[in-house]
Amino acid sequence: MKIAVIIVRSLMGLMFLFASVAVLFNLMPQPPIPPGNMKTFNEGIAASGYLMTFIKVTELVCALAFLSGRYVTLATVVIFPIMLNIVFVHAILAPEGLPIAILLLLGNLFLAYYHRENYKSLFIAKSF
Repeated sequence: MKIAVIIVRSLMGLMFLFASVAVLFNLMPQPPIPPGNMKTFNEGIAASGYLMTFIKVTELVCALAFLSGRYVTLATVVIFPIMLNIVFVHAILAPEGLPIAILLLLGNLFLAYYHRENYKSLFIAKSF
C-alpha cells in the first residue's frame, strides 16, 4: 500500500507541477478555445485578473507537497475543490479531458482514504 501511495502522490505531483509551471511561465502556446460555453468560461476566468494565477499557484504548492511527501494530508484537502471543479468543467464543457480529470480525482480520494486517520480531528463537533 505504501508503494501505491508513493506512486499516486508522485504522479499527481508531477501532473500538477507540469500544469502549473506551464501556465505560470507561459511555456506552451495556448490551444485555440472552441466557441461556446468553454470560451465564455475562459473569458470569465481571464476577466477576473487573478483567479487563474491563484489556482495555478495553489496547484504548484500542492504539487511540491505531493512530491516532497510533506504535508500530503493538507495538500489533499486544499487541492480537492480545484480537482472537483476540473472534473465538472471537463464533464460539462470539454469532455475530451474527462478521463485524466477522473484519474486525478480518484488519486486524490485514494490519498485521502490512506490518510483518513489524520482527518478525524476535523470532524469533532466541539474542541476543548
